[in-house]
Amino acid sequence: MANGYKPNKVLVVDDDRGICTFLKRFLGEEGFVVKTAHEGRKMRRALADDAFNLILLDLGFPEGEDGVTLARRLRGQYDYPLIILSGKDTTIDKVVCLELGADDYVTKPFEPRELLARMRTVMRRYSRQMEHASNPEQHMEMLSFAGWKLDLERYDLLAATGERIRLTSREFDVLRALAQRRGRVLTREQILDIVANRSWSPYDRSIDVLIGKIRRKLGDTADDAQLIKTVRGIGYMFAPSGPI
Repeated sequence: MANGYKPNKVLVVDDDRGICTFLKRFLGEEGFVVKTAHEGRKMRRALADDAFNLILLDLGFPEGEDGVTLARRLRGQYDYPLIILSGKDTTIDKVVCLELGADDYVTKPFEPRELLARMRTVMRRYSRQMEHASNPEQHMEMLSFAGWKLDLERYDLLAATGERIRLTSREFDVLRALAQRRGRVLTREQILDIVANRSWSPYDRSIDVLIGKIRRKLGDTADDAQLIKTVRGIGYMFAPSGPI
C-alpha cells in the first residue's frame, strides 16, 4: 500500500444486521473501512467519534427514529455524501429522498457492484468539491449565467459572492444538462436520457422535484422563473438573460 494512502470510510446505518455484515465484508474487500450502526443513537455516536467519506442510510427502521428523521438530522449537521437504501421503489419514496437531499437512492435488494459504482461516483464528485474549496484559484471549466458559475470539473455551483451552494449529484446532473442546452426545450424523458439514469420513470415526479430544489437554490421561483422555465405540457428550458 502506498505511503500516505487513506482508505475511504463508510458509515452504514441499517437495522438489518445481515445487510450490515454483508456490506462490511464486501466493501472491506474493495478497500473501504466500514463502520455500522443499527439505530439513531449509535449513528450519532459514530459521527461524533469519526469522519466519513460516505453514509449509506436505510429508510426503514421499525422502532425508534425512522430513516427520514435520521436523514434530516444528517443534512442539518453534516455535509457528507448520502445514499439512501430502501426496500420500497415507489414514486413517493423517491420524492422523499430527493427532498431530504440524498445524493442517490438504491432499492433493495441491490446488486453489490452497482451500489459500489454509485458510491464511487458520489464520492468522486464530493472529492472534487472539497478540492475546489481548498484551492479555489485553480483553473476551472465553468458555465456562467446570471451571476452564477457552474463548475463542470468539481460539480460545484458558485454564487456571485463566491459562496459555494451545495448540489446533490442528481441536482448537478440536471442543472448541467439544462445549462449546456440553453434555449432548448427538454422533455422529462430527454433529461433522464441525458443524465443516464433509467432507473426512474419519465412520468413520475422525480425530475419536477429536482427542478424545484434547483430553483430554490438559485432563487428562481416557479411563479416567476427567469432561469429554468416550465414549458407546460412538455418539459423545461434553461433561458437566462445575458451571455453564458
